[in-house]
Amino acid sequence: MKYKKERALSRVPGAVLILLLACTVLQAAVKISHPPAAPRAEDLPIPPGSTVLRLASFGDPVPLAKGVMLYLQAFDYQAGTRLPYQNLDYHRLIGWLTAVLQLDPGGQYPLHAASRIYAEVPDPAKQRLMLDFVYAQFFVDPGRRWPWLAHAAAVAKHRLRDLPLARRYASAIQQHATGDNVPMWARQMEIFILEDMNELETARVMIGGLVQSGRITHPGELKFLEERLKSIEARLGSGATK
Repeated sequence: MKYKKERALSRVPGAVLILLLACTVLQAAVKISHPPAAPRAEDLPIPPGSTVLRLASFGDPVPLAKGVMLYLQAFDYQAGTRLPYQNLDYHRLIGWLTAVLQLDPGGQYPLHAASRIYAEVPDPAKQRLMLDFVYAQFFVDPGRRWPWLAHAAAVAKHRLRDLPLARRYASAIQQHATGDNVPMWARQMEIFILEDMNELETARVMIGGLVQSGRITHPGELKFLEERLKSIEARLGSGATK
């Protein structure tokens, strides 16, 4: 089968060339006069269902979890425009973070992002949503997820000025994160928060219970608690208040 040779450009009629040039200029003008709509953070889509994600993972969910997390964090950078995190739909955001954790339960980055990035926005309502998400996810694996709840307690205390909420988170760590890898400061956060709340009697009872429970075996920790107990009892005896 023979193919016709392409016609030389010099043999193309001038009227056709002018028409092609005019179309090109017109197309460029239309694009310039109608630029693409600016991306909006609230356009974050609803996350796919767990069944869809499992099928998409082809039996290897961890790489997909990492890819989804990259997509999620890159969502506020679209068309070269940075979109504030606080503009995101946080209910959908939590759905995405939950989906990533379902794909990779051992992954820590979704909770890191939740507590240290998305919970730091200057929007108390959205901060509380994210902190409660971290709190709920903590109970899935307290021994590994306690650092993010500890940070959530700090955000509740210092950013939201909500000591009862901070105590709730710290209490969960004290009661459920009992592994040897949990440091003393994390297990004793609730005591410090109780003192901030001027709940000295409750703090005294808690310290006494910890000392007598046998859970604290490190000499340094025991000494610290005993000194703290003496300090609180002295304040109670003198009627001092915070």
